[in-house]
Amino acid sequence: MKRTVLTIITFLLLLIASTGSTLAAGNELSAYDKKVLSWARACQQEVVKKLETMLNKGTLKEAELFDTFYVPIPNTQPQKFHTRYDRKTDEELQPLLDTCLQKDAKLVFVVLVDQNGYLPTHNSKYSRPLTGDMEYDAKWNRAKRLFNDRTGLAAAKNKEAYLVQRYDRDTGEQMVDLSIPIRINKRHWGALRVAYQP
Repeated sequence: MKRTVLTIITFLLLLIASTGSTLAAGNELSAYDKKVLSWARACQQEVVKKLETMLNKGTLKEAELFDTFYVPIPNTQPQKFHTRYDRKTDEELQPLLDTCLQKDAKLVFVVLVDQNGYLPTHNSKYSRPLTGDMEYDAKWNRAKRLFNDRTGLAAAKNKEAYLVQRYDRDTGEQMVDLSIPIRINKRHWGALRVAYQP
């Protein structure tokens, strides 16, 4: 009995230690966090404007954008998915995300995720052609995946002004993730995520 209790306590302590730390809106940010937040807000405005323009022109339908039917892409590991809109966001939004990424050398990525953590379009540097080498592809082709880990879902579902999370990325790098909500026609779609070195 004592051994079982000790095992459970040890597991819980390890779980707490591995989850990272978070700062919700209203908590103190460093000077650099504030700079990233400013860049993120500017990028968010451009992305929302572009998506709303696409909706108004009819090149994208709201039902497509809010589609959560993820079609598996064969022979991908980790599993990748297509949606009804991901090819359109590749074409229209990747340049905006890349421009934001170029703001500072400490930025690692700038992406959009829907409420489930689905990442349709990544930065160009992480959208290299698939090679079949799982280790290489996991590092350099990161689009069209569901990032539904604790950090990814917290960012995707957050509706506060911002959320800052410090965590270990699946590539082993220590990272800070600042996310802000994306709303389209007053509906919460997901988030803009900006990751940077601590």
